[in-house]
Amino acid sequence: MFDGSLFETSFTLNDLWFMLKGAGVSISITLWAVLGGTLLGLMFGLVRTIVPWWANAPIGFVLDIFRSVPLLIQFILANSFKSIVGLNWSAFTVGCLVLAVYTAAFCTEIVRGGILAVPTTTRRAARSLGLSWRQDLTEIVFPIALRVALPNWIGLTLGVMKDTALVLWLGIVELLRSSQIVVTRIQEPLFVLSIAGLIYFLMSFPIARLGTGLEKRWREND
Repeated sequence: MFDGSLFETSFTLNDLWFMLKGAGVSISITLWAVLGGTLLGLMFGLVRTIVPWWANAPIGFVLDIFRSVPLLIQFILANSFKSIVGLNWSAFTVGCLVLAVYTAAFCTEIVRGGILAVPTTTRRAARSLGLSWRQDLTEIVFPIALRVALPNWIGLTLGVMKDTALVLWLGIVELLRSSQIVVTRIQEPLFVLSIAGLIYFLMSFPIARLGTGLEKRWREND
């Protein structure tokens, strides 16, 4: 016999609104982290490509640390360091900064890989046609490198959005933390976490489709 009680829930619109506000915090942290990390990654990627290896080795070593140490440990250490030195930074600021540096560590290699993917013969041909070093970078290297790097950058952005869940350890009420609070109140973890997963999907899907759309447009213009 059909048991309608299986579909009964204590989840309310206020709970949904609370989780959506947490999702807004997740999106804000993602935007700041990806913006800062991408700008730093572009700068460091150029340096690591152009400058001789012995000169950019220290940068590579520091970035390797941020790529290797688990992100949760970085959050905890950064938050503790802030307290030790007496910096009056909010938890939101610490979360954005740590994620931005973490993003930059990976974005640097994405940029470097994209630039190195441009054939040397293509660059020589451009220079033989009279293009300056700056014109070679802006008109030849960057457009090709962008196509190579975009899929990896999209993947990095989606990863950063999911990694925002770790800022709950800093006391920030983002999507996952807000979901946990709702679960504690109504004791329906499967239902609440399913909604949280759906919200994460809805946040991530436009980014993934944007990358697919750009790649398709580039192929059509080739």
